[in-house]
Amino acid sequence: MSDFTPKSDFLRILQERGFIHQCSDFAGLDALAAKGDVVAYVGYDCTAPSLHIGNFLSMMMLYWLQQSGNKPITLMGGGTTRIGDPSGKDETRALRTIAEIDANKEAIKGVFAKVLKFGTGKTDAVMIDNAEWLPELHWIDMLRDVGRHFSVNRMLSMDSVKLRLEREQEMSFIEFNYMIAQSYDFVELSKRLGCNLQMGGSDQWGNIIMGVDLGRRMGTHQLYALTTPLLTTASGAKMGKTAQGAVWLNADAFSPYDFWQYWRSTEDADVGKFLRLFTILPMDEIARLEKLGGAEINEAKKVLATEATALLHGREAALAALETARITFEAGGTAADLPTVEIAVSELEAGLGVLSAFVKAGLVASNGEARRQVQAGGLRVNDRPVTNPQVALSPADAINAGAIKLSFGKKKHVLLRPV
Repeated sequence: MSDFTPKSDFLRILQERGFIHQCSDFAGLDALAAKGDVVAYVGYDCTAPSLHIGNFLSMMMLYWLQQSGNKPITLMGGGTTRIGDPSGKDETRALRTIAEIDANKEAIKGVFAKVLKFGTGKTDAVMIDNAEWLPELHWIDMLRDVGRHFSVNRMLSMDSVKLRLEREQEMSFIEFNYMIAQSYDFVELSKRLGCNLQMGGSDQWGNIIMGVDLGRRMGTHQLYALTTPLLTTASGAKMGKTAQGAVWLNADAFSPYDFWQYWRSTEDADVGKFLRLFTILPMDEIARLEKLGGAEINEAKKVLATEATALLHGREAALAALETARITFEAGGTAADLPTVEIAVSELEAGLGVLSAFVKAGLVASNGEARRQVQAGGLRVNDRPVTNPQVALSPADAINAGAIKLSFGKKKHVLLRPV
């Protein structure tokens, strides 16, 4: 890609912002995008009631596709989730019931409207569910019409299969069929909606290329593949994990304040990269921000946090998170909209162990971890260090807007509110 200069706004934007890892045919896709004729999809399986930050990256690819005059499709995996994607997994995913899948799907759907414009226009986004066709396929017909186009030798060479086998981890037959189902999705979308591009993370390259090949064998128009690098931090860690778990996109699973704080905690070396990927700021402004050094880099991090949060949760929520952080960290106060966990007054009246309080607040996973953090000086109650792991909290400790402020390190705070 380094020696290819795109003519289309779509590939130019993706190239300069760092989204592109692999493409099956840069010149062919560029020509389509320049005419506004790209119809691209990303698939989202319904394995949880919220998408995570890795999905936010592909949503941004769809955002720039739409902004450059092309059409995005969000494919809900109501069908493929019944199989389970083996990519990057050492063990078979737990199979979910149809009711669980449907519930997850409904919980996920709303997040896309935060980033994309849906409608009936030429460039308006469309949402469709592969449960509309995959469960309806008859087994023998599927084997004859689709399965005959797949080489088992080639399937075994794909990373999603090969890496599992090399590690001598069992792969179920149902998982082995996942790439066939995903490939068929591409063909079906090409027929139904004129789709000609599938995008995803680099771990999906093999599955997407198989779809391109299946389209050729089944007589569709030319199909294309485009992947983005997997997200890692400058230190090499996989992005999107916190002490509390995954960084979810739904506000009820990961609050806008926590989302803001996640970006505010970005490593210095990652600020420019994440500004390009997760904000829509102009490139010249990003260039200015990533040149900031010393203490000024913290201002760039606040911009990153505010702009990324505004994209997903709205400008008002982003500014509220910014103000909460300012009051909490710079003014030494307690903002009322810090993450809050309610607790029965009776539990406090009986004396709530401080270790249990931090577990209830979700700041640590266990009493043992809380005890280790006390020894390391990492826990505070109402901004005072916890030095005795045997101490108990009472209603008298609710001195911050009627709540107890619990802190883990410098940036993680929860209000424990008696009710």
